[in-house]
Amino acid sequence: MELCSRKLQGIWVTEPGPKDEVSALARGLALLRIVADAGQALTHRELGERAGIPKATITRLAATLQSAGFLRLVDGDRYALGPAALHLGNAYLRGFDFRQQARLHLAGLAEAAGANVHLGVRDGLDILLIDTLKPQSAVILSRMDVGSRMAIATSAAGRAYLAAIPSEERALLMDEIRVASGSHWRRVRARLDAALEEHASLGYCSSFGEWHPDIHALGFPLHGPRGELYAVSVGGPAYKLPREMLLQTVGPKLLQVRQCIERESGIG
Repeated sequence: MELCSRKLQGIWVTEPGPKDEVSALARGLALLRIVADAGQALTHRELGERAGIPKATITRLAATLQSAGFLRLVDGDRYALGPAALHLGNAYLRGFDFRQQARLHLAGLAEAAGANVHLGVRDGLDILLIDTLKPQSAVILSRMDVGSRMAIATSAAGRAYLAAIPSEERALLMDEIRVASGSHWRRVRARLDAALEEHASLGYCSSFGEWHPDIHALGFPLHGPRGELYAVSVGGPAYKLPREMLLQTVGPKLLQVRQCIERESGIG
């Protein structure tokens, strides 16, 4: 039986995958994701525990990935991402010409809103940030940077992404969120339904202390010239960005920015 790995409630697990999937490759890619998400180098044992893969298999996969430059040893017995992973990441970002096109407008939005602006793409149940912009006119401390993640279910950008995808794709994503949410699904579903209504009415979604208790944000979807879909978050500390200010002042601005970017891309 072929196997694949997916993230459920923050843990990578191995389960049956498509019949034409190469299980060894899927497991190797799962290891790379685990190391990338860990935020620190992992031991052989920690890799096995997080991946749910036998020790002997971990040994072979880690050795192969290390030989190819995707993993490197740190402190003698810990694995961290290697230079080949950086090469792929940089190549991926170079392909986003749209990112550079949108950046000028998003930088202007950051200044006008006095808030951090993040541009991301979907990766599993998260929005993976591929660009971040911070206002020069205000000091807003943020640990969010390229490579950071925001949960689709609780972040403004994630909810906006969910609202913008086709209904069939949305149903599949909602089911994945249901599985990951477990006993919290009823509450999560109610908030997602409200977010879909919010987007239909206002053109954006909000998250007030739900993704992070100290963060307020608005999010909107952004279509690229080749049909690709991005998610944008405009937000920051709740004490600097109260709900009323975001809704009354920032909301109209972000809709204007979205319209300008998509019009320049030949979409609007």
